Amino acid sequence: MGKSTFSDGAGPSQRQLRVGELIRRTMSELLLRGDLHDPDLNALSITVSEVRVSGDLRIATAYVLPLGGDNKTAAIEALKRNKGEIRRAVSKGLTIKHSPEIRFLIDETFDKMDETKRLLASDHVAQDLKLDAPQDPDTE
Repeated sequence: MGKSTFSDGAGPSQRQLRVGELIRRTMSELLLRGDLHDPDLNALSITVSEVRVSGDLRIATAYVLPLGGDNKTAAIEALKRNKGEIRRAVSKGLTIKHSPEIRFLIDETFDKMDETKRLLASDHVAQDLKLDAPQDPDTE
């Protein structure tokens, strides 16, 4: 029986990380230069924050976010329309057997960070943090 890549919890391999970072850089440069033949996509400023690659290097999931967080659905649709062209451009810079299929998802990290900051700044949590703080013996 084959080894499951999802159950061992070991995290991505160095090769997965290296290929993911190479794909991320290539996609970022491609979008920055506006080398794609889609005026809708070239009009958007899109950040590629992370690319996660599957264990067999056949699927790459790109986490993207348009500048300012606006037009998320339009950005994803434009990227999906140009998936083939992006895949060809990315595959030129890779030295692996198969060019990975690229999938696009909105990066929710910034929203989660804002929500965490908001929660930590709330009076209820700040009150608990003050209670848990170690007491300084010099102040007593």
